[in-house]
Amino acid sequence: MTDSLPTVAGADAANPQVEAIRAAVADGFPSTIADLTDLVKIPSVSWPAFDPANLQASAEAVAELVRGLDVFDLVDVRRAPVAGAEGDDDPQLGSPAVIAHRAARNGRPTVLLYAHHDVQPPGRDEDWDSSPFEPTLRGDRLYGRGAADDKAGIMAHVGAIRALTSVLGHDLDLGIALFIEGEEEYLSQSFGNFLHAHRDLLAADAIIVADSGNWDLETPAITVALRGAVAFNLRIDTLAHASHSGMFGGAVPDAMFAAIRLLDTLWAADGSVAVDGLTSAGLETPDYDEAQLRAETGLLEGVAPVGNDTILSRIWSQPAITITGIDAPDIANASNTLVPGVRVRVSARVAPGQDAREAYEAIRAHLERNVPFGAKLTFEDVDTGQPFLVDTSGWAVAETRGAMEDAWGTAPVEIGVGGSIPFIAELVDEFPSAQILVTGVEDPDSRAHSPNESLHLGVFQRSLLAEALFLARLDARDGDS
Repeated sequence: MTDSLPTVAGADAANPQVEAIRAAVADGFPSTIADLTDLVKIPSVSWPAFDPANLQASAEAVAELVRGLDVFDLVDVRRAPVAGAEGDDDPQLGSPAVIAHRAARNGRPTVLLYAHHDVQPPGRDEDWDSSPFEPTLRGDRLYGRGAADDKAGIMAHVGAIRALTSVLGHDLDLGIALFIEGEEEYLSQSFGNFLHAHRDLLAADAIIVADSGNWDLETPAITVALRGAVAFNLRIDTLAHASHSGMFGGAVPDAMFAAIRLLDTLWAADGSVAVDGLTSAGLETPDYDEAQLRAETGLLEGVAPVGNDTILSRIWSQPAITITGIDAPDIANASNTLVPGVRVRVSARVAPGQDAREAYEAIRAHLERNVPFGAKLTFEDVDTGQPFLVDTSGWAVAETRGAMEDAWGTAPVEIGVGGSIPFIAELVDEFPSAQILVTGVEDPDSRAHSPNESLHLGVFQRSLLAEALFLARLDARDGDS
């Protein structure tokens, strides 16, 4: 069912504890996959248009798995007020999250394990080769919404603790906190308040954020750079009411015309962002050619990539702007009418090192400066998330590298990710002395957020083993070293 785990050369190949944990992961893997498929069957979409009862069911299912580990003194499902509602008499609460805690003993460190149980909307069923919430095994891949992002992250934590305790017993010295969020795919609106309210239970020396990916099927990765995010709705209005396009077209600028002209100014001729005030990070990048880009993205033959500099620098180090939605008449209802107003969703990625709010102001200023025909602009529903750069000099990164090499049989690479995990900035604010490790179970073909999202079982097993070995290293470690 999976790729076999590598045998590690050198001293660790003869380390009885490493080999015992390796065997425990392999023995428990069928149960881990069974539990994962049960979680994937729960359509825990956190967007407002979907049934919130599924989020509650998902949280309760995760909590039961965590209670079954028999290592935590506390396991609970809790909520916190969304940002801005803290002082209300009846505040709006965020989605249910699972929290668990066991205290460290004998000077050992504490690790906080993070993942999220909510998922993206599935999209159209016809775009999937199998039903999105009926997990399906084809070859070495498990298909389903959330199979990779991020219910496999949850099961990496659960499976790692199972393997660890089967070898070391349940009487660990390592402190473990667990936080399984329920709204990561919808803005993490209560994240900061949840951290603050449960600070004593979540404080840790090291934090594993299991929500990223690996270099390829055979090479693990530690994510050291994440772009920030800016998103907002932009309304463009030119007319007080619709008019006949035959009678007035050519003299009156309709909103669609103005929107097309305005949005095109966001990019240079090569497709790179052309907004003054947006910065680049200048990160070093490994080799990655156009053929690999085409293979991983499905870029059609004859369609050229956009931007300049190396391909990975465009994804990891540079800003990007995408129009992810347009509210306008669809073709089925397209009458011969000058449209008075349209609304678009602007989604931007911010290079590491730039403040996200500063980036939003730069984009807004650009749009206001380049608006055609005096069209009226309205900016709505602005969301920002900060980029992140990992400090790789600490002991936790060194221990992670060692555990990954033991598990995978090859050293990890340090990667950037074009996507965003904005809540990491809130982790830094709440726990400034904690070392943050961004890991994950995905591979370049996992297609998170897309139809046919999948998890490669070999990658998952090696990722789970790496985390179990990391926890074993921490259980043997002086918390002050």
